[in-house]
Amino acid sequence: MKKAWTVFLLTAWVLSIMAPSIGCAQDGKAADPSGKAQGAVAADNDQYVIGPEDVLLIYVWKEESITKTVPVRIDGKISLPLVNDIQAAGLTPLQLKEALTEKLKGFIENPTITVTVMEANSFKVYLSGEVKQPGIHRIRSEITLVKLIIMAGGFTEWANQKKILIITKEKGAEKRMTVNYKNIIEGEDPDIVIKRGDTVIVR
Repeated sequence: MKKAWTVFLLTAWVLSIMAPSIGCAQDGKAADPSGKAQGAVAADNDQYVIGPEDVLLIYVWKEESITKTVPVRIDGKISLPLVNDIQAAGLTPLQLKEALTEKLKGFIENPTITVTVMEANSFKVYLSGEVKQPGIHRIRSEITLVKLIIMAGGFTEWANQKKILIITKEKGAEKRMTVNYKNIIEGEDPDIVIKRGDTVIVR
């Protein structure tokens, strides 16, 4: 009886040690063996447009000295060995991959390159005023006003939904417009597209 009780206590102790790791595996929280950042933008993405402050993984097959994780500078460029500075902002990951391939052909025979956006920091909009979660909202592409408000948890009880100010830029000039959210919801007005860098103020 004493031996059986000892075995029981030993088993319980082992299970207590293993429980956290088992729980992480069941919850899907174990470390990603591929090393890919959560929410990273795939290399073959032809919609996401790279911008300043994004962080890119430039992987060159069999070329560890060139494979780098680099930030996109404020001037929109990145720096890599052999190619020095190259424009990244304004391109999709696929377009940047093609540009890098052309640059590296002079140094490497048939270069195989992938470009992954590890941190999509540039595509953001600013939301302030009477919403439940004001602040900077990072998105992957253009978003509509209705979806942005949903992302922010909706309005507070003091929000004036009939007069929402949107500040955007067109050809370098600031443009302001006031929209009626209720009319959009009721189908009387079209939804408004919110673009990178836009500011939305709910008063």
